[in-house]
Amino acid sequence: MANVLLSAKGIKIRFGGVIAADGIDLDVHEGENLAIIGPNGAGKTTFLNISTGYLRPQAGSVSFLGRDITAQLPRTITKLGIARAFQIPQLFLDQTVMENMLIAAASLRGHPSGLKALSSLPERPEMERLLDLVGVKEYAERKARELPEGQRKLVDIALALALKPKLLLMDEPTSGVASSEKFGIMDILTTALAKEKVTSVFVEHDMDMVERYANRVAVWSMGKIQKVGTPAEVLADPKVREHVIGI
Repeated sequence: MANVLLSAKGIKIRFGGVIAADGIDLDVHEGENLAIIGPNGAGKTTFLNISTGYLRPQAGSVSFLGRDITAQLPRTITKLGIARAFQIPQLFLDQTVMENMLIAAASLRGHPSGLKALSSLPERPEMERLLDLVGVKEYAERKARELPEGQRKLVDIALALALKPKLLLMDEPTSGVASSEKFGIMDILTTALAKEKVTSVFVEHDMDMVERYANRVAVWSMGKIQKVGTPAEVLADPKVREHVIGI
């Protein structure tokens, strides 16, 4: 069996009367693409926030490569090898795509990050390679705000890869993208992750995307994991089809 990268044990957190995590146990294995599905409010994004240090659980722990990261800050967790891509791409819209990439490289490696200093960073060829990997190198000198949503999503993934992660957590990676472009973007994304040997966890509501791109699926409901299995096993389950998919 593949090595366990991320391991959550007994995670609990509530916000007032809402239980967002009620004893979550989940291991993420090296090399997999794990999809998290479930209705709105089930606790899916809360799990990503806890795993990346944006929230601290009220009980339980999260470890990464055997190290407890439950109380670590997001920047520390990032440097350990966990990157995050949000539902809305986190870009500096008035900077060029390349400037965005170099800012990420500078922040990770401790270089000066002033815009004038960015142009001389030795990481520039590597940033060009990553933009080429996700198919957006042609936009390198354009301001991020000029890009359509699909290309912004791919730049956001390139930014995450610039952080040299072992694990990438994504919240609805194709949300806001035209239906005709979703599969193309996910094809590029998953190919890039495989080439860079990055494991992924992604929250998704589109079951066609889950069926096509996930190796394993975890079903969230009311702060609990109801089922974990292959896409075929999970999507054929009558309870999942009724209560999660709505069939």
